[in-house]
Amino acid sequence: MSFLIAIEGIDGSGKGTQARQLVDRLTSNGISNALLSFPRYSDTLFGAAIGQFLNGDFGPLENVAPQLAATLYAVDRFESRDTLLEAMANHQVVVCDRYVPSNLAHQGSRAAEAGQDDLITWIEHVEYDVFNLPRPDAVIWLDVPPQVSRQLIEKKAPRDYTDKAADLQEADFEYQLGVHQVYQSLASSRSHWNRIDGLLEGTLQVRPIEDIADDVLDIVSQRI
Repeated sequence: MSFLIAIEGIDGSGKGTQARQLVDRLTSNGISNALLSFPRYSDTLFGAAIGQFLNGDFGPLENVAPQLAATLYAVDRFESRDTLLEAMANHQVVVCDRYVPSNLAHQGSRAAEAGQDDLITWIEHVEYDVFNLPRPDAVIWLDVPPQVSRQLIEKKAPRDYTDKAADLQEADFEYQLGVHQVYQSLASSRSHWNRIDGLLEGTLQVRPIEDIADDVLDIVSQRI
C-alpha cells in the first residue's frame, strides 16, 4: 500500500497548485504517484450534488445542517473509494487535493463550540469506519489567512459547478475565518499534520509557489 498525503487549507490557499507541484516533483524524482481532487464534481453522483450545494441550489449555507453537508462530502469519497484504493495499490504515493480533513474543518466550523469535537468525531467515524476510507499518512496544511485567501479567490478561473465568481462557502468571510480556526486546532493537536506558512515572514504577501513547493517536498521526502 502506498503513502497517502492530503493537501489541505481554506479556499484560495493554493491546494490545487501545490498538489500539482508535488506530483510533478515526485515524477521528476522517479517516484510513481497519482493525484485525486475532492470533491469530484463531474465524476460522482454526490460530487454533482456538492456542486449544487455550493452553487446555492439548496438555499443559504445556514439552511443545510453540517451533518447533512458532511454526509454529501463523505459519500462523494465513498463513491471514489475503489478509484482511491486502485491508485494506492499501483503507486508509491497518492496525493489528495482535499480529503477527509476538509470535511472536519469546514463542517466543524459550523457546529456550536460545545459540539464541535463531537461532530468531528462523528465525521471521522463515518468516513474512516463506516465507509472504510484509508486514513492519510500525512496532512499538509497550507496556512493562508482568510484576509489574504479572499483576494486569491477573486483570481480563480470559472468553475463548472457554479455560475458565480465565488461559491457559497468562498463568498462568506466569517465562514472562512471559522474554517481557518478549526484547521489551526487540528494542526496543533495531531502529530501527522504539518503546517506550512503561506506568507512571507512578517507580511501579508504570499510566498512564491516554488518556495512553498520545496517545503511540501521536504516534508514528503522525510516521510516516504
